[in-house]
Amino acid sequence: MNEIMPLLHIGKYTPKYPLIQGGMGVDISGPNLAGNVAKYGAIGTIASVGICHKSPLFSPEKHNYFDINEIVLKECVTQAKEIAGPEGIIAVNCMVALTDYDRQVRAAAEGGAHIIISGAGLPLRLPDYVKDFPDVALVPIVSSAKAASLITRHWEKKYKRLPDAFVVEEPATAGGHLGAMTIEQVYDPALRLEVALPDVVRYVKEEMKSDIPVIAAGGIWDKKDLQRVFALGASGVQMGTRFACTVEGDASDRFKQAYIDAKEEDVVLIHSPAGLPGRAIKNPFVAKYLEGEVESKPCFANCLSHCRYRKTRETFCIAAALVDAQVGNWETGLFFCGSNVVKVNKVERVEDIIHELFE
Repeated sequence: MNEIMPLLHIGKYTPKYPLIQGGMGVDISGPNLAGNVAKYGAIGTIASVGICHKSPLFSPEKHNYFDINEIVLKECVTQAKEIAGPEGIIAVNCMVALTDYDRQVRAAAEGGAHIIISGAGLPLRLPDYVKDFPDVALVPIVSSAKAASLITRHWEKKYKRLPDAFVVEEPATAGGHLGAMTIEQVYDPALRLEVALPDVVRYVKEEMKSDIPVIAAGGIWDKKDLQRVFALGASGVQMGTRFACTVEGDASDRFKQAYIDAKEEDVVLIHSPAGLPGRAIKNPFVAKYLEGEVESKPCFANCLSHCRYRKTRETFCIAAALVDAQVGNWETGLFFCGSNVVKVNKVERVEDIIHELFE
């Protein structure tokens, strides 16, 4: 494996291994998971959305979600860096679709994050939010060369800056919110890694005239997957689902057990309140939702800039459902996952996963 393993350079940062742990929202990938992934030589990622839900400072009645989430995010970056040690690299995943996207990006940079990874929309204004932090590397998540080109041209024209890397995510296998506009588009052959990844690599080399890395995401599990995407031109991989079910993972034991129990027929696509397709485990909550019989807990955050639940009450409060999953409420939670959740059969250790992949 070491003979073909590429070196991953993202801005000023070079991890020992070309691996990013994917960002998983509402404290599935919090400081403990991210810190330990970075400690063992990969890039650990904290997801910024909803990370304040356990804080005693947060109170829905006080409508202080945005303020407290910003405070807790900075604390989490500090905690992750302490676990990771001086050589560890910590990223923060910030979703464009968030109401307080700009505040979360700034909080991540102010807190000391090395890298900002951003998807669930086009991060066209991202450089503006970190203009006072030139060492912070910026990595958009895209699903096509067209999206990569749009971001690059806008950044270069308006901010005189280029992305430090691209993550190319395959909707057909990725977890959570997917890089497609409709459920039908999730399985578009043009968005498969075998097509989209070489297209983005070609765009970077031939049109950007750059050697910035292109990172493959979606369906990554073992050495064979690494070898497959490295052969397609990837300089690194992003893996989420397998890391969610680890000893160091920040989710509850019941959340991890849901991953262990999941079978192929349990993995379904839903229309998220964010207006995007999402991949999740079919538990009682999701089963009712798919049948049009869902009941939602009240909105406590106004976390999405475009939320179908807030506008029409036709869906559900995704923040409340994701919190329920994180703490282990099987009946009422939304358990996002990638297609590889069916391969999870035990709780692993971060060190063992990285060792298996690269040693």
